[in-house]
Amino acid sequence: MEVAAGASVASVAQQIGSRLAQAAVAARLNGQLVDLSTVVAGDGPHDLEILTDKSDDALRILRHSTAHVMAAAVRRVYGNHVKFGIGPAIEDGFYYDFDLPERIADEDLPRIEAEMQKIILAAAPFVREEVPAQEAARLMQSSGQDYKVELLRDIAAGSLAPGEQLSQAEAKPVPGPSGAVTLYRTADFVDLCRGPHLPHAGRIPALKLLNVAGSYWRGDSSRPMLQRIYGTAFFTKKALDAHLARLQEARRRDHRRIGKDLDLFSFHDEGPGFAFMHPAGMVVLNEILEFWRAVHLDAGYVEVRTPTILSRELWLRSGHWDNYREAMYFTQIDEASYAVKPMNCPGGLLIYLNKPRSYRNLPLRMAELGLVHRHEKSGVLHGLLRVRQFTQDDAHIFCLPEQLQDEVLGVINLVDRIYGTFGFQDVRVELSTRPEHSIGTDEMWEHATRALRGALEARGLAYKVNEGEGAFYAPKIDYHVRDCLGRSWQCGTIQVDLAMPERFNLTYAGADNQEHRPAMIHRAILGSIERFLGILIEHYGGDFPLWLAPVQAAVLPVSDRFNAYAASAAAGLRQAGLRAELDDSSDKVSAKIRRATLRKIPYMLVVGEKEVAARSVSVRDKAAGDLGAEPLDAFIRRAAQEVREKRLRPKAAAAL
Repeated sequence: MEVAAGASVASVAQQIGSRLAQAAVAARLNGQLVDLSTVVAGDGPHDLEILTDKSDDALRILRHSTAHVMAAAVRRVYGNHVKFGIGPAIEDGFYYDFDLPERIADEDLPRIEAEMQKIILAAAPFVREEVPAQEAARLMQSSGQDYKVELLRDIAAGSLAPGEQLSQAEAKPVPGPSGAVTLYRTADFVDLCRGPHLPHAGRIPALKLLNVAGSYWRGDSSRPMLQRIYGTAFFTKKALDAHLARLQEARRRDHRRIGKDLDLFSFHDEGPGFAFMHPAGMVVLNEILEFWRAVHLDAGYVEVRTPTILSRELWLRSGHWDNYREAMYFTQIDEASYAVKPMNCPGGLLIYLNKPRSYRNLPLRMAELGLVHRHEKSGVLHGLLRVRQFTQDDAHIFCLPEQLQDEVLGVINLVDRIYGTFGFQDVRVELSTRPEHSIGTDEMWEHATRALRGALEARGLAYKVNEGEGAFYAPKIDYHVRDCLGRSWQCGTIQVDLAMPERFNLTYAGADNQEHRPAMIHRAILGSIERFLGILIEHYGGDFPLWLAPVQAAVLPVSDRFNAYAASAAAGLRQAGLRAELDDSSDKVSAKIRRATLRKIPYMLVVGEKEVAARSVSVRDKAAGDLGAEPLDAFIRRAAQEVREKRLRPKAAAAL
């Protein structure tokens, strides 16, 4: 369509139709997200997409705008001495960081929210300004906004950290062609920001402030601790209410609470970030690992184990010393420098190098349940989901270059089998390409990326491309599983690496009796076993499938007279390989049932006079309720088959 010179995006939307103009949130002009007030300048043609609340980017724009409104409200509540950090949109909402003398508590959030509603009711506009960077610095300096001045200085110097550029992009302006930066004014609040934003605050229909947390400025523990307020916003109250209900259910399923209730694991000040696994937790972990070993054996893998501490020279050779040193732990042995391994791959390379290899020996699939250590900052530690020591279900496949795609396809098949067993059917796949800081040649990266892309397309898998987000040594496929609450967890990864074999001078004798360079695949499916356990606890709500449950059946005599038969029944269950417990306390059977239910034991077998006479048990399924009487031998056969087949429990299956 043709539009008048100097027309705004909003006027173009109005020209298309009044309903579209009313629904418009922002726009994408020539591929760039812009405000509705943006003028369509210059000679055409222009590519313009009007974004409504149905657009993928609209929710992020809504939440980013709501973060600014929250900042304006905090300024009104706490006065001009508030110093502002950053306030981006995040996956499920937004946050803003504040520095002020007073402590903000969760109880203060309704007061801030009420002030936000006043700004929304007034339909305060989001006004964009482009000003010289020096003028913006003077403005921020005059109002005491030290953090903004620092950001402006670093933007001018081009010294923002790569992580900040990625994770906080929405919160930071970008210099214009003449050294200008963009500001946004909302009510009496002004912020450095690239935008875009809603036309005005009145377009925010449903919001909720959630909680307050601490956060170091720019993630640096040596910098000031700021107060971070988290919130969320949606385009309808119904969507907000559904999200809040999911959050409440997530709190109920919190693996830290369930882990304590079921006595699975604990954490202690003597080892922050290091999980202490209890007997019940070890049962679950060992069942996971036994299954993992079985499927890998079936898929042609051999299992290896490499040392936890290896020399500095090895990590220099692998590139980890230069690219991963901040996440590593170090020690001295005989006055020489060593590192505690953060990854297993260098050890696998040394095993490959231990003897000559022939093309007839390849592919060589070496799996390792390797204990690794990574230095995580204390502020990000989170139960089993973010720890400093964990077991990685690693594997390294060495193959001929022409075998790469088939080997990647084999890993994809293994991923499907393992995730399906645990009940994860909703899986998202992403392909990440070469980052700015990397090792290896252009040809290596092109060959490796082509093998990954070819395998995905051969399987017909949809995937998203993340440009520049691969590992420093290899492009990768990442797997994200969605749990029963709709949350996404990154677990598996497949990386095709041609740089490490070069660095370590790996070779094999080809059919021509000449030396050739093998290709290498790094892959993990569960990722961190401890983290995967945390995900499973929350996914199942602690109601593990029978094959994973720490105690699979509790035998509950209705009185002391039936303890002997109950003990015999429990022994029969254990002899059949089932994990069974006898509750021969003097409590009433109702109390025993309640106790077993709280421990989330899948089966409760009540025995009394009738059961003794018939050599049966009265079966109570935690998920399905009372199933009635069943011969003991028949129950044992049925339960053993359920374990062998690794069936999901009815409740877990319904949640999926």
